[in-house]
Amino acid sequence: MAPPAAERREQQQPQQQQGGFGQSITGIIRIAVFWYFASKFFSPNSKGRPSDPSVLMSNLFQKGEPLDMWLYVSENHNFTDFSDESALLWQQTNIPYAVWGPDSTRTLSVKYHPSLRLKQNGSLYAHVFFARSGYPPDPSDPEYLPLATFGRTHPIVTYLPKSKSDKRRSLLRGDSNSKASADANDNRQPHTLTQVADDTEDDGPVTVEWISYWKPNITINLVDDFTRYPPNAVPPNIAPYLNVEPSSGNYYPAVFFNEFWLLRDKLIQLNETVTELPLNLEVGPISMTKWQLFLQIDQSFQIHRSYGSMLEGEADELKRVFLEGNPYLLAITMVVSLLHSVFDFLAFKNDIQFWNKNKSMEGLSAKSVIVSFISQLIVFLYLLDNDTSWMILASSGIGCCIEFWKIGKAMHIEIDRSGKIPMLRFRDRESYAGNKTKEYDDIAMKYLSYVLFFLVACSSVYSLMYERHKSWYSWILSSLTSCVYMFGFIMMCPQLFINYKLKSVAHLPWRQMTYKFLNTIIDDLFAFVIKMPTLHRLSVFRDDVIFLIYVYQKWIYPVDKKRVNEFGFGGEDDQPTNGADAIAAKEDEKKTN
Repeated sequence: MAPPAAERREQQQPQQQQGGFGQSITGIIRIAVFWYFASKFFSPNSKGRPSDPSVLMSNLFQKGEPLDMWLYVSENHNFTDFSDESALLWQQTNIPYAVWGPDSTRTLSVKYHPSLRLKQNGSLYAHVFFARSGYPPDPSDPEYLPLATFGRTHPIVTYLPKSKSDKRRSLLRGDSNSKASADANDNRQPHTLTQVADDTEDDGPVTVEWISYWKPNITINLVDDFTRYPPNAVPPNIAPYLNVEPSSGNYYPAVFFNEFWLLRDKLIQLNETVTELPLNLEVGPISMTKWQLFLQIDQSFQIHRSYGSMLEGEADELKRVFLEGNPYLLAITMVVSLLHSVFDFLAFKNDIQFWNKNKSMEGLSAKSVIVSFISQLIVFLYLLDNDTSWMILASSGIGCCIEFWKIGKAMHIEIDRSGKIPMLRFRDRESYAGNKTKEYDDIAMKYLSYVLFFLVACSSVYSLMYERHKSWYSWILSSLTSCVYMFGFIMMCPQLFINYKLKSVAHLPWRQMTYKFLNTIIDDLFAFVIKMPTLHRLSVFRDDVIFLIYVYQKWIYPVDKKRVNEFGFGGEDDQPTNGADAIAAKEDEKKTN
């Protein structure tokens, strides 16, 4: 079946879009390709002992051999009533096996009218049978030949857990509107299967409800596989799909129901109001490599979900990128995503190196460091409140720790034990308070705070009046996080003001900023390729504007060789002339004022 045209979903929460889709795509494809070739070349069937050709399993059918196909549908898993013409949904003749051509692929679109039992959480199965042309699939037919017929059964209806109820409510208007909408939805709810889970919440055991969904697309692929396998050494990724004929020891062609491009939002929920359902059918060949690649990618998705590195629905989003994206743009995205990882690591390394060796806070905004930590902490608490995967939480948590460590480099942190509860006290460093840097930093933060508080207040009031939240705590976190995304660029302005007043940018970590700017350019590319919230897209482009202002300041302000750089040296300072002075200089680099 041709890949369905993907539809746009509603905007998702910001934390689910920060993981970097390009990095996930390259990682998944790398794992899939590695597993495929590992199973291909390191399976226990070849090296180590020769196999007797007389005992190798081979395909019972020949390449290009014409096949007839019958597709039956029934509500029973086992199908034997071949005389029931109402169950026969599709029949095709003379399909060439494992040959690509105009007659190799057949399609059909029909409307299916579900029974009452199917609407009430029933099941429906597709039974596909193939046979050499001229032979029937019915075992009771006198002309039936077991070696000439094979088939496979596949469910057309799948069961998925019901989405968690929306616990958000209007904090000002109470639960009246939420309850009314919930009651209206309950009247249209389909029949569900219930299951008591082991997990418990405050209200007691969690009841999992399962809802039946209709698969509108059924793609039947015959695998082009003529490999001769030793009976006891079939590769483990192929063994579950290999249908061996017991009398001859050979195998039938593998029948693969291809649902790789069937996204969850294309499934149709079944209930008693449904009168007819679309069903798009397709039968055609598939190469061995493509078949194995689909299987390995799906398996890698399951591994990522089991380790918590991928949330439910993210696999569909990755597939949607390939369905909707321009092929050339996707190829560029996959290449630059590797560069993004490299630049991200280099920016992180140089940021740590800069603050570790920094001896002077002259020209640097200490308040910006504090605000950066607060912003990172707000985002971390917001992710924690919204059930984000542990990998994203770990990344955000490490970022919080690094930002707090940078505060210790920018200021003196002391523990005050005079009271009953020990308190942290922050004191400015002499290199920061003893010059104009602190004065300019205070002026910039004073006026910017007025603008920031006004914007935060307006955004919070709007969110409280027109949006729903789980609790007051969630409202506070959501409002603060939205402000971090929308107005976070304001926190970068104090450093611009300090640069303007000092007429110098020599104190900035330009190497680290350059790597971050390169990453920002890559993020700009992802902003066009990947669907993401508007706020997150704006937060990407705001960094471009700020960095361009930094570049403009670097151009208009000449280099002041007398100014002390980030390592405590000036361009006109005398260099150490002997070994003792060099050792002393290196020791001084490890200290901060």
